[in-house]
Amino acid sequence: MRQYDHPAPETLAMTEVLRALSDPLRLAIVRRLDREGAQTCAALIGERPKSSMSHHFQVLRDAGVIHTRIEGVTHYNTVRRDVLDTRFPGLMDAILIARAD
Repeated sequence: MRQYDHPAPETLAMTEVLRALSDPLRLAIVRRLDREGAQTCAALIGERPKSSMSHHFQVLRDAGVIHTRIEGVTHYNTVRRDVLDTRFPGLMDAILIARAD
């Protein structure tokens, strides 16, 4: 079964995490995942084009922000909160509680 590669915790770079979260849509995805737990790609896409959402998921995965698990044809996404909190203590709390203006 095909699985995605996810960066090792020790290789995560804060600049890449911040770049990934600088996009309002990606930040909204991460906020929702943090609040609601694992979500399928289909649940997160909504009315948006699948191709552009695939790009957003890839950016978040490459930065180490989310983990995507494949079961059959369904992709489940979760925030790598434990990894991020260990690597960058307090960062995700500060980002996720900040007001979205």
